[in-house]
Amino acid sequence: MSEEKQQVSRRQFLNYTLTGVGGFMAAGMLVPMLRMAVDPVLQESSAGELANVGLAVEEITNEPQRVDWKIKQVDGWYESEVGKSAWVYKNDNGDIVALSPICKHLGCVVSWEGSEQYPDKFYCPCHGGLYYKSGVNVPNTPPLAPLDVYEHKVKNGMLFLGDAHPQGEA
Repeated sequence: MSEEKQQVSRRQFLNYTLTGVGGFMAAGMLVPMLRMAVDPVLQESSAGELANVGLAVEEITNEPQRVDWKIKQVDGWYESEVGKSAWVYKNDNGDIVALSPICKHLGCVVSWEGSEQYPDKFYCPCHGGLYYKSGVNVPNTPPLAPLDVYEHKVKNGMLFLGDAHPQGEA
């Protein structure tokens, strides 16, 4: 058996040391970048949660009323409060309907009975868009699709609204 020890030259020692320190520094720079890219993907999403809009069910009538509320939105690490609106009423069957006020033509805001010429209709002042009370667009007017409908739920006598979806979709 040979008990010869292999000597490490100064050049090899410096090479190993600098490679180790360089690798450690590179990892120190790359780990935060990888975490920044991956961390938002791993966070739980609050999308689809229903928010209390502060409207009691007994206050909802057959006449559409505008409801405004705020939700907390997180974009990466930036948190903000975003305002949302809906037109809420009870239809002839007594079911609650919550319509988005965003016109499907160019994204303007519609209002109920917003024009003296068109009572009992949602009116978009941007290009004269009209919607029936149900949110369905009036033929031969600029909007080509009905207003979106909010998911809704009644809990403890209060109305909770979620995301808006095109009419006919779940």
